[in-house]
Amino acid sequence: MITKQLTTNDVRQAAEILRAGGLVGIPTETVYGLGSDGLNSEAVGHIFQAKGRPQDNPLILHIPEASWLERYCQEIPPCAWDLAERFWPGPMTMILRRKPLIPDVVTAGLDTVGMRCPAHPVCREIIRLADVPVAAPSGNTSGRPSPTTAGHMLEDMDGKIEAIVDGGPCSVGVESTIIDLTCTPPRLLRPGGITLEQLESVLGEVVVDQAVTRLMTAGEKPKAPGMKYRHYAPKAPVTVVTGEPAKSAAYIASHAAAEDGVICFDEFLPLFTRQSETRPVMDLGPAGDKEEQARHIFDALRQFDHTQVTAIWAQCPDDSGIGLAITNRLNKAAGFHIIQV
Repeated sequence: MITKQLTTNDVRQAAEILRAGGLVGIPTETVYGLGSDGLNSEAVGHIFQAKGRPQDNPLILHIPEASWLERYCQEIPPCAWDLAERFWPGPMTMILRRKPLIPDVVTAGLDTVGMRCPAHPVCREIIRLADVPVAAPSGNTSGRPSPTTAGHMLEDMDGKIEAIVDGGPCSVGVESTIIDLTCTPPRLLRPGGITLEQLESVLGEVVVDQAVTRLMTAGEKPKAPGMKYRHYAPKAPVTVVTGEPAKSAAYIASHAAAEDGVICFDEFLPLFTRQSETRPVMDLGPAGDKEEQARHIFDALRQFDHTQVTAIWAQCPDDSGIGLAITNRLNKAAGFHIIQV
């Protein structure tokens, strides 16, 4: 199979591939997704094969507008419509009760399904033309850092899928927030581009699931993507250092070997480049700009796979706002190997 690289003018061709049961890389505002017809069990199964994804890791269905929720979900609570009005199209996934037409392979056998209306206009147009909900996890080999450009996705999926639509770099850079609306109070299963604080402004009390801050155990069943397994990881092991930025930078500078890779805030680039002219150092963005950090995190992790580093040290923001999503992704990349300074 040869992967075609399509432009944003080729949305109709991408939709036709999806309707025919093929796999297409689609741009969203969060990360690039690996899409299939979400009502076609065989096509969805090919997603798991292409990614090497565990079968008990459920997928998200993408729709072009909130009205499609009634096609695929039942017992939709009023707060779902409130969230949709506030945050859709956008980087938020709602867990709702599914209707029987959703295949078990999408939900890993659960009676719930994740639903999202992405903000990228090209993505929504592809879904609208295909006229099916599109199952689309991140378009990377399972466990690797998620792709935020078409080039990233091509690295992992070239020759495994029919096409990738190049919609430019992703504007958010981390996967969607996942909020479970089948329980009271609602539960945050994965932090993302819509922050906990924003959710609370609509829902009131929101419980943060323990899987956000720790690894799930072997007996636990994930209710949403990204909860159970080690994710977002480059080949070299990662150590995350948290705390006041100057202190975390100083800690890394005093503990990292000369050949180790470093992910740091802009302000501390000179510190690490002075230490070693040959050390790979990746820029996360300014310490005070978490939106910029979110756009850079997966690219920084991926870049180390093109180097010879055997260990990576990463500075980490605090967990307010979108910092919770960045922290979650870094901690999962590190297998929750975290040092607090």
